[in-house]
Amino acid sequence: MCVETVKNAVKSYPGLKGAILHSDRGSQYTSEKYREVLKHVGFVQSMNSAGGRCHDNARCESMWARMKEELFYSRNRKSEDYTVAELKTMIWRYYMSYWNNRRICSANGGLPPAVK
Repeated sequence: MCVETVKNAVKSYPGLKGAILHSDRGSQYTSEKYREVLKHVGFVQSMNSAGGRCHDNARCESMWARMKEELFYSRNRKSEDYTVAELKTMIWRYYMSYWNNRRICSANGGLPPAVK
């Protein structure tokens, strides 16, 4: 799934070449196939080389936790209640519409991240 995500990102946003993708040290992110696709599309891989330091990925984990709370847990739903296509649409809309453009961000003076 992570390889397909990278391919879809490049297809949708060809200008992403040189993007930095930060991840944990999960086997899917350290796999040869994933690393090859990143190199092929011109992405830079970022992960903690020492391993085991949760603080490196804390902001990303916090963002995913917030999404899961707002989309699923607060509604007494589980991701298993949806098809893969429905989940892709929900997550896309959550981040590209709501998170970036409407969600209040305290670190940004109470403005959404996309507002400058």
